[in-house]
Amino acid sequence: MRKRLDFVGRPVSAARMQDPSRRTLLRQVVSAYPVAAVRGWAQAWDPVPLTVLSYNIHHGEGTDGVIDLQRIANVIRHASPDFVALQEVDRGTDRANGVDQAQLLADLLDMPAVFGTALEFDGGQYGNALLTRHAILSSVSHIVPHSEGREPRILLEAEVELASGRGTGSSLRVLVTHLDHLRGDADRLAAVEVIERVVETRGDVPMILAGDLNAAPGSAPLERLRQNWLIAGDGEPLPTIPVVQPVRQIDYLLCRPSGRWKVVEARVLDDSEASDHRPIAAVLELRQP
Repeated sequence: MRKRLDFVGRPVSAARMQDPSRRTLLRQVVSAYPVAAVRGWAQAWDPVPLTVLSYNIHHGEGTDGVIDLQRIANVIRHASPDFVALQEVDRGTDRANGVDQAQLLADLLDMPAVFGTALEFDGGQYGNALLTRHAILSSVSHIVPHSEGREPRILLEAEVELASGRGTGSSLRVLVTHLDHLRGDADRLAAVEVIERVVETRGDVPMILAGDLNAAPGSAPLERLRQNWLIAGDGEPLPTIPVVQPVRQIDYLLCRPSGRWKVVEARVLDDSEASDHRPIAAVLELRQP
């Protein structure tokens, strides 16, 4: 027969259990926490599902050579994402007819956006952007080192507050990048070290990293990231290029710290016309600390 124990592990006698004052105290403790409150706590601690999309939009130019941002917006809308990480975005360039592409997509999708400039180009700017259904609290662009003669790159970082009811007002950081595309991993590895230094300054804040990393699964940059990040769909075939018949993955979605996240699903969208990359999407669950 198992003995009853009190809160510090001491045996409780039958007499103590029958003590009226003790029974009254227990009733008061229970009544102080009604069922509705307990249910509220359970809801607040439920995992928060978030859909994330990474898309190299090739400045909106599709396989037919036409720049069509409505087509890009349709692809994004179909996935119903919470976060959209965009690469190869033009703002005010001549080739984009002076359009601020991030803002136009934000207007088409009714999502706020931030843009980070990687370089001045063709009368405007060229870089990365983030669209989200949630509130963007702040953003900053971190310069990524590049070798002489190679294209400048950045890491766009945004602090985002989850909407009410999607994590009780908690915030997270979303990082968007587009790494060097030329042979050799030196510049990509240097970029990864910038990412890791940024992460170190943020402590255990939940983070998402999304973008065109121009690196194959199993490559040195991916192995370095794997040390501190969960890679959505890790080990699955998720080819994103070439767009018509993709055979290689260079676009990724990652999250950290691992104890706060679960990857529910990762997939490549089947659009083969709107850009020269296929977008990659993942459903992630953010667990409360």
